[in-house]
Amino acid sequence: MAASPASAPRVAIVRLGCARNDVDADEIGARLTADGVALLEDPADADVVVVNTCGFIATAKKDSIDTLLAAADSGAKVVAAGCLAERYGEELAEALPEAAAILSFDDYPEIADRVRRVAAGESLPAHSPQDRRQLLPISPVERSGEGAPGHARLARTPTGPVMPVKLASGCDRRCTFCAIPAFRGSFVSRPPEDLIGEVVDLAEAGVREMVLVSENSTSYGKDLGDIRMLERLLPTLGKLPGVVRVRVNYLQPAEMRPGLVDVIAATPGVAPYFDLSFQHASPAVLRRMRRFGGAEDFLALVETIRARAPQAGIRTNVIVGFPGETEEDLTILMDFLESARLDAVGVFGYSDEEGTAAVALDGHIDEAEIERRVELVARLVDEIALERAEGRVGERIEVIVEEVEDGQAFGRAAHQGMDDAGVVLPGVAAEVGDVLSATVVGLDGIDLVGELA
Repeated sequence: MAASPASAPRVAIVRLGCARNDVDADEIGARLTADGVALLEDPADADVVVVNTCGFIATAKKDSIDTLLAAADSGAKVVAAGCLAERYGEELAEALPEAAAILSFDDYPEIADRVRRVAAGESLPAHSPQDRRQLLPISPVERSGEGAPGHARLARTPTGPVMPVKLASGCDRRCTFCAIPAFRGSFVSRPPEDLIGEVVDLAEAGVREMVLVSENSTSYGKDLGDIRMLERLLPTLGKLPGVVRVRVNYLQPAEMRPGLVDVIAATPGVAPYFDLSFQHASPAVLRRMRRFGGAEDFLALVETIRARAPQAGIRTNVIVGFPGETEEDLTILMDFLESARLDAVGVFGYSDEEGTAAVALDGHIDEAEIERRVELVARLVDEIALERAEGRVGERIEVIVEEVEDGQAFGRAAHQGMDDAGVVLPGVAAEVGDVLSATVVGLDGIDLVGELA
């Protein structure tokens, strides 16, 4: 006879949001498994569905709410975790009585207990959100990693040959458009020994590429007393048995040190890939965002990277329609993108986020005008991305196979990140996790077409 739900509930986890959230979902799953809770793939078969929500922008919030409601409609008891739950707490509980629990990051160490209580029919009180920010330290300080998601070293179950690994949690920057520091807290680096141990475990389980994620990877080590810790960590990780490559995401341009550029560009086992958070190129807009730099500085950084690694991949995100953005500012941004010729650019229209300083700025732009500007910039970056892809025909690449279907393999090369276009390998007898050397011979849309070398 099956155990009662109170002692052994069947639980499914629904993942939403970014790669950082994905690691948090792995932590929730690992803690539940370690405590004897059975995890299921299909939420329809579960007693309890844990939805790891995203609370970054309006569309992500809507997706999270819709997913929570759909899970409740299935008849399962629903638990909201993740950023939306952390950010809104009691307010979300009032608006969403269908959820049996609204959990905080602080609940993660006791997640199995929370799930068992929900399965037994108990409604848990929602937490009261708190501003998790601390003052930016001038010197190393003691910071508690407790409650910071992704900090525990747990037995994560591989979901493929490429997996994110949490480098740090939180952020000490105060960008006017971003609410993340308020609910993620101040920047806390994971100790290097924990990272190395987790990468060893994942590599032994068959993971070939480790994608280091955080809110700001260039700050790694500053709270541990060593701002250059990442430069030493990357070569160490790249040499570990079974690791084909290590990739770093979420780099702040203003913090890109020459030594870090050199390590990423030219270290065996480290992907020559630069995920640079430019956000805009007009100095005036960037100052209103409380960010540094401008088109001239950013172009110099791009040129430095390409001088060291001509085949390196460079991507960024930009926000269009920020309060006060003029036509001249938009032209500066588009001229920069035209000159930089980046491999991939995410284009986002500005929208107010409650609790951020940008809400109170003057010069808010009409939504229809923001949409026009987004479309204009998106068309430009699509053309540039296609031209960049065409320019790679003839390049030799190393592809980690992520999918195989109907005699065709799909994966990514070192210059392509998890959310970027990939490489199609037609007529190749391969298995997921294989590492194949190929030559780029053409394009399939924006994807590269490779032929085995």
